[in-house]
Amino acid sequence: MKINKYIDHTLLKATATKEQIVKLCAEAKEYNFYAVCVNGGYVELAAKELENSDVKVAAVIGFPLGAMTTEAKVFEAKNCIENGASEIDMVINIGKLLDGENEYVENEIRLIKQTIGESVLKVIFENCYLSKEQIKTASQLAINAGADFVKTSTGFGTGGATFEDVQLMKDVVKKNAQIKAAGGVRDTATAIKYIEMGVTRLGTSSGVSLVTKGVSDKNQY
Repeated sequence: MKINKYIDHTLLKATATKEQIVKLCAEAKEYNFYAVCVNGGYVELAAKELENSDVKVAAVIGFPLGAMTTEAKVFEAKNCIENGASEIDMVINIGKLLDGENEYVENEIRLIKQTIGESVLKVIFENCYLSKEQIKTASQLAINAGADFVKTSTGFGTGGATFEDVQLMKDVVKKNAQIKAAGGVRDTATAIKYIEMGVTRLGTSSGVSLVTKGVSDKNQY
């Protein structure tokens, strides 16, 4: 199975330098990954590095906590699209979901989707902080709001993607949204199992080792 086209080649650490982003983009072109995933401040650089290639630029929004105002997230999303991103990975307001403020969460997702239009919106839940019921609720809210993808994790929480959580999300979204597994996807066997479950995108900083040797590494993104 060719897994390169499932991979969002990711570098989101606070310590990421220009040189590392340039390297990330070069690797994405070399291995023909689907996209790179970067913080907003590096979108313009990534777009420039990936010019005339098929590799997309995904930008994270409200990352990694999700606790910003809706207005701030909307501005950030618009700004990233203007700077060359074609995909947005937003973090929901986790606290609002925990408080049962479902309308707030759904409305925020909808506003960001409306702002970016035809561009792809992936909605990050941060499942490690949610109950199984809350994962199902978040999945339904994302669908209601018109999201293109539901996504398990930022990679910066207390846990990443799990097979159980992906199955829960899949049961709710069915064919109404795609699924991105992120956080802890570091070996080929795990990646392939997610793909076989129906996941269409993998967020990982281990993309090169996944497609070259399948060797596990311990780099958290």
